[in-house]
Amino acid sequence: MLIHLVAAARPNFMKIAPLYHALKKEPWTEPIIVHTGQHYDLNMSDVFFQDLGLPKPDLHLGVGSGTHAQQTAQVMMAYEKALLKKPPDLVVVVGDVNSTLATTLTAVKLGVKVAHLEAGLRSFDRTMPEEINRLVTDCLADILWTPSPDADENLLKEGVPPEKIHRVGNIMIDSLEMLRLKIEKDQTYKTMGLPSRAYALLTLHRPSNVDNQKCLSSICNSIARIAKTTPVVFPVHPRTRKNLEKNGLWSFMKEAEGLILSDPLSYIQFMNLVFNCSFTITDSGGIQEETTYLGIPCLTLRPNTERPITLFPGTNQLCKVEVLEDKVKEILSGKSLKYRCPEYWDGQTASRVVSFIKGFFEAV
Repeated sequence: MLIHLVAAARPNFMKIAPLYHALKKEPWTEPIIVHTGQHYDLNMSDVFFQDLGLPKPDLHLGVGSGTHAQQTAQVMMAYEKALLKKPPDLVVVVGDVNSTLATTLTAVKLGVKVAHLEAGLRSFDRTMPEEINRLVTDCLADILWTPSPDADENLLKEGVPPEKIHRVGNIMIDSLEMLRLKIEKDQTYKTMGLPSRAYALLTLHRPSNVDNQKCLSSICNSIARIAKTTPVVFPVHPRTRKNLEKNGLWSFMKEAEGLILSDPLSYIQFMNLVFNCSFTITDSGGIQEETTYLGIPCLTLRPNTERPITLFPGTNQLCKVEVLEDKVKEILSGKSLKYRCPEYWDGQTASRVVSFIKGFFEAV
């Protein structure tokens, strides 16, 4: 059985890696890694693939940057050629990038079955391109593998037949556990001179936060004040750095007392910082999940999240910049957070997916 595992960017490879390894152990299937090339990542080096134990992608579609329409169209055209040449039995897509939507649409039109891993997540904010990608992908896919009960409920409310919905858990926890030993042995936080459990980790890249000069300036001022009492390490996303420089904020951030700026980090380096921090400030999706699993407080600089299970019963809080400093003070005061890890966030999602695939095709 031929199975395509589609990835477009670094987080996608993190999600397919555990599944690739689980499928590779099975004699009845041949997993093929498809890299659309939609995103260029500074940390997509040979070391990145070595850390994940992945070979270089079997198929590289070579799609580069462009507008949403350009990327979607280019992925569809390139992937259609690959499917016509040698169609797989199943296409597995992950996450919510443009390539997720594009490869799903292409495969479905050619009659190839598609499974969406991480299905059912909703922010209910259609100004987010990712939300549109999630909606369309879940509407078209044959199999919807969800990470949590809220995702199941979202799909059912949208009229998705229950037999298409299968909760398997959070595949990113598989990735974390797969690399736990390397993460714990890494010395990134010590190399940066950071005190264990006494610093904050910041990530910032959402257009709504970094493309608006007034908003970005407000966030920077708050972070600079926080860093005076609690060290803050900030791996700077290229998009964010560009806007910091454009708006004259880069020098201000570099000179801020207690604030440590760095280039983007590898997954292992970054997670070493997460493992040893006191709390995180972010606008990313994945960090909300990882901190919930690890029991680390997280302040999310967004008005909504497609991962509400990280709010209740997780360790995550949605936070406006106006109250960011107050929220940080609450965390530093030792105010206890009651939380529990969601069901099936246990590092066994890949094995559940493999069992499902085997049973699904045996029943056909």
